[in-house]
Amino acid sequence: MNATPTLQAAPLEWGHGPRIFEVFLEPTCPFSVKAFNKLDALLERVGEENVTVKIRLQSQPWHMFSGVIVRYILAASTLPEGKAAAWKVMKAVGDHREEFEFTDHCSGPNMDATPNEIMARIERYSGVNVDAPFARADLQQLIKWHCKYARQNGIHVSPTFMVNGLVQPDLGSGDDISVWAERILA
Repeated sequence: MNATPTLQAAPLEWGHGPRIFEVFLEPTCPFSVKAFNKLDALLERVGEENVTVKIRLQSQPWHMFSGVIVRYILAASTLPEGKAAAWKVMKAVGDHREEFEFTDHCSGPNMDATPNEIMARIERYSGVNVDAPFARADLQQLIKWHCKYARQNGIHVSPTFMVNGLVQPDLGSGDDISVWAERILA
């Protein structure tokens, strides 16, 4: 008999409206960070009663610590603070993005960094400790879900946006939130 309870993650969703705005983000991608930093303003503009914003994590191998960071975020979502803890981690990584990235995706100071060092940086910046859930083998089911969901929707790049289940290839991180709002409310 397994005495370890099933790992429960809070969905990375904000708002509770009928329109669904899904954002596929890679936490260290500069364009994803730009999009992530607009989500609060978008929710305020459109109204939490009108839209549900769902973050989907899109790990990308050319961002070489992507897998470790995505796992950290999803581990944070299993903590009692749930999605608030995951948000803090995403914000901390975004605010210090270059400390988690490689120069030209292949060189620079992080060549000597270990996953443990990356995790320690995230904890230092976010204040969120995920040692226990990060080490749980069953966390991989949540990671795989994000990956499979992106693949089944043909997602390759970050950020990618979906409105009510349809990919919006003409929306980008450089758009003003009024453009996103108009599409969501159309």
